[in-house]
Amino acid sequence: MNIALEADLLRRELLPAASAAPAVPKRIVVAYGFWIFLLSDIVMFAALFAAYAVLVGATAGGPNGAELFSERSVAIETACLLASSYTCGLMSLAVRSRRRLGIYLGAVITFALGAAFLGLELREFADMIARGATPQSSAFLSAFFTLVGSHGAHVTVGLIWLLVMMAQVAVTGLRPAVERRLLCFSLFWHALDIIWVSLFTVVYLMGVHP
Repeated sequence: MNIALEADLLRRELLPAASAAPAVPKRIVVAYGFWIFLLSDIVMFAALFAAYAVLVGATAGGPNGAELFSERSVAIETACLLASSYTCGLMSLAVRSRRRLGIYLGAVITFALGAAFLGLELREFADMIARGATPQSSAFLSAFFTLVGSHGAHVTVGLIWLLVMMAQVAVTGLRPAVERRLLCFSLFWHALDIIWVSLFTVVYLMGVHP
């Protein structure tokens, strides 16, 4: 009986202390949740990389990477995406210092470079399909189009997200929620750059120079 009473008294003493604890800032909660999302995305790409590594030699008598890939075009794509990562970083700095002109300028250049990257990638896909190298041609090409196309789909989502965020900045201003979303976008965009560097190395460089 005494033990139960003491436990009840202890619970009553601890409850005010727990309720008086400061709430975790929403910025930290959002960042934590977004990191979990990015990690899940990286796990998905890891699975796609593994599938590509297994199927890269399964050309079914068709063309391989050395015959299909254009080093010059892929180098330009890589330069555009890496440069967009730099301008996205400048945009994030402008968000922190609340400089609207810097935000808009960084967003416009980031969008232009990202769109150029996407356009070059679509042209690469169109050229390959015109030469008969379709996803149905071989397991290698199926894995290639799935891996590279998934990255391109993420870039497309990122560009749409950036447009929406610029509209929100113009309409509602730099509210705390808008700032958090812009910083999450920056994390997302940098993650896509990291994935592309891995993709560029594994798919293109190792494909052209096995």
